Amino acid sequence: MLLHTNMYFLLALVFVLLGITTADLYFRSAWGWAALSFFVVSLAYIFNNPSIFRKRADGSIPLSVRWTLWPFLWATQCFNAIARSRDKEPAIQEVEPGLFLARRLFPSDIHFLKSHNICAVLDVTAEFNSLNWTLLGEGIDYLNVPILDHSTPSEVQVKRALNWIHTHRKGGRSVIVHCALGRGRSVFMMAAYLLSQHSDRTVAGVIKQIKSVRKSAHLNKRQFHKLSTMHHKGALRVHNTAWLIANPVAGTRQWQQSKEQIIELLSPYYDLTIRTTSEKHNGSYWAQKALRKHPDVIIACGGDGTVAEVAQELVNTQVKLGIIPLGTANALSYALCGFGVKINPVKTACMALIEGVESRIDTAICNDEVMLLLCGVGFEQQMIEKADRAKKNNSGQLAYLQGLSEAVGDNKSTVYKVQMNDQEVTEINTPSLTIANAAPVTTLLAQGRGAPDLMDGEMDLTWLSPDRAQILNLLELVGHGLTNRYEAHDYEGVHHATAYRVKLEAKNGELVSYVLDGENREAEQLVVEVMPKSLSVMVPAKSASVKDTKEENEEEAL
Repeated sequence: MLLHTNMYFLLALVFVLLGITTADLYFRSAWGWAALSFFVVSLAYIFNNPSIFRKRADGSIPLSVRWTLWPFLWATQCFNAIARSRDKEPAIQEVEPGLFLARRLFPSDIHFLKSHNICAVLDVTAEFNSLNWTLLGEGIDYLNVPILDHSTPSEVQVKRALNWIHTHRKGGRSVIVHCALGRGRSVFMMAAYLLSQHSDRTVAGVIKQIKSVRKSAHLNKRQFHKLSTMHHKGALRVHNTAWLIANPVAGTRQWQQSKEQIIELLSPYYDLTIRTTSEKHNGSYWAQKALRKHPDVIIACGGDGTVAEVAQELVNTQVKLGIIPLGTANALSYALCGFGVKINPVKTACMALIEGVESRIDTAICNDEVMLLLCGVGFEQQMIEKADRAKKNNSGQLAYLQGLSEAVGDNKSTVYKVQMNDQEVTEINTPSLTIANAAPVTTLLAQGRGAPDLMDGEMDLTWLSPDRAQILNLLELVGHGLTNRYEAHDYEGVHHATAYRVKLEAKNGELVSYVLDGENREAEQLVVEVMPKSLSVMVPAKSASVKDTKEENEEEAL
């Protein structure tokens, strides 16, 4: 890849020099266009970022990109045409029954696909438009995993491709994997899948098998190293058995509206078993049933209550939790996936499941119950109590704002005896106190230091002073949430602390009314203790992609 980076950058410089030394305006413009095109592509190679071509899910490259990068794309097309004309290998070859390796597909190849019952095409090119399968009407399931020529895919891309291929193969459908010439990128993906099915085999042995069928197949040193590394650390495995547990009444009965979309998005990648909750069988019941079948992931499809029911069964296990947010607040999903779940919750959540990135997060135990998000007394508890199901159905998330407004208007303060870790018991007089493991910015009362860190092994305590106007305290919390920082001042009405264990009880000895992950509870005292990195969850691939790119750049430097 370094060779390509240097070559494209040098070509860009050559075109710049031609533009400088050319007097004619039209030729100068043409040289400048070519310089821009090759320079942009060289940047894509430097950062191993195939998204520069903006290739869509249907395999097409946007017209604006094609025009901007036309000199490069034209040169690539010419090179590809010359290479194909000299290639003695057949366009498509069968490596194993039902698994085909190919160079870039043309309409003339459709007859071959039909005659061999091939109905799934994995395209690993970034720089070429694919055939428009929908217009051809061939009923082909198409997936593009864009990889730069002579480069390596990320682990996220490999896992996505493996799950997709395996789902089709389990259904008895033949799959074709292709790149530009069927020599490098497609060979990498084919070898990765064969190794996922035969973990006892070696990378060299699998490459030898592919070369016995397609003599031009070849991995460069960087591709071979990446494939070997993934194989040795056990990353080439198919993880596509999933139970989906849906709450049919979550939100405004969103499951019925979103069911078809969810199944359409996930079924190409997962072998789904779907169960719905009821008064008799809640999320915990179905999660227990699912665990007996040893799935790779259990997906909670509903609100925070459904997520909590499923998650409590997965704590301290290796089974991953997936979340599709269909509730009113969807706080944990928001904390894990960001603002995207507010804009397009179903697609954002499904993409996190498809990309298959696992993260290990903290949970906590609150009075012998699993706590994912937070527990709270005062405003938080009163807000949840006032925002009943009828109000949530009518007003959605506004019901929580209405409940908070009513609670702040009452402004009832209570004195609590609080012990953090092994410190001495202190008395806190407050109208609101939260103990948070996770809380997005929308969970305002837990923003004492901005959003809590789900992987720091501690909980964040936030409480408000009773002798300050609560509207000022809330505005201060908004500032903390937006800036994600906490600055202490003598006059401040918002207080923050961290602890791995907290005990709380009312000074007057009365029962404590509290909320735990959106559910109201009552007890003589609260005992909350963090369980570090005790739950595996599926999250978007952004952070993992950054990590992959950094590692690849370091390998390149070496």
